[in-house]
This record gives sequence, structure tokens and C-alpha cells, in this order.
Amino acid sequence: MSKHIEKLKKQLMDISEVVNSFKSEAVQVKVVDRLLDALMELEKTDGDGAEVFIKRGYKQRGGDEGNYAYARGPKKPGATKILNQLLSTDFFDTARSISSIANYCKDNFDSEFKTSELSGILLKLANEGKLRRERSNENNRFEYIRA
Repeated sequence: MSKHIEKLKKQLMDISEVVNSFKSEAVQVKVVDRLLDALMELEKTDGDGAEVFIKRGYKQRGGDEGNYAYARGPKKPGATKILNQLLSTDFFDTARSISSIANYCKDNFDSEFKTSELSGILLKLANEGKLRRERSNENNRFEYIRA
């Protein structure tokens, strides 16, 4: 183990000049973190290690060289797609606030959207005449209902 640490110390001394050339401490930390990760991967692959410099979080798709996909699994539908699906149901038959729409998406679609993500899409749907945007008398906020 001490042999490994001594080797790591030597490698760190070699790169210290480059790391110290960055003025921002946050940048220095990120550079060192990436280099240490790369060095550890290089140790595991016994020196070949061209794949070390592929970004973490990506994996190679079957067969296609240089074509990478997120390793996180299937992609969830976005806010636009979900809101269009809700338009095809009776969801907007009653007036809904942005926060109630966000809560509904979280509960029924397992998709957590900020109200700021939904507001622009809802405004667009209102401008297209698919929804009506009305101010609520209770709380002076906008509510959306089918046009």
C-alpha cells in the first residue's frame, strides 16, 4: 500500500505546477479530482486506459463506437409531453393552478417539475388557444382551464 501512496505522491508532484496555474481553488479541486479518478482507472486497466478519458456517467451503446448514452436508464417524458397528454384527458375541465398541475405530475407521472418549468409551456398552450388562462379571485394567481 505504501508503494502505491509513494507513486501517487510522485504523480501529484508532477502535476502540481499545472494545477496551481489555475487561480480558482474550486477549479483546482475539480482538476485534481478528475486526474485522481483517471489515475485510479489507469491503475485498474494496467496502463492501456484510453477509455479512462470517457466522461463518467456515460456508457458505450452496443456496437456503435464513439456513440455514448446516459447510463441512468430510460428517459422520463418531459413537461411538454405530459401537459399535452393531460390535454387529451378531462384534467383541464376544471381550473388548475400551476402548483396543482406540478403536484399532479409528481403523483401520477413520477415527474417532479418546478412551477417555472411548467409556466412557459402553459402560457404557450394558452396562446395557441388550447387552454384559457384566468386569474383566480381567491389568490390572484393564474389558473388554466380547457378553452
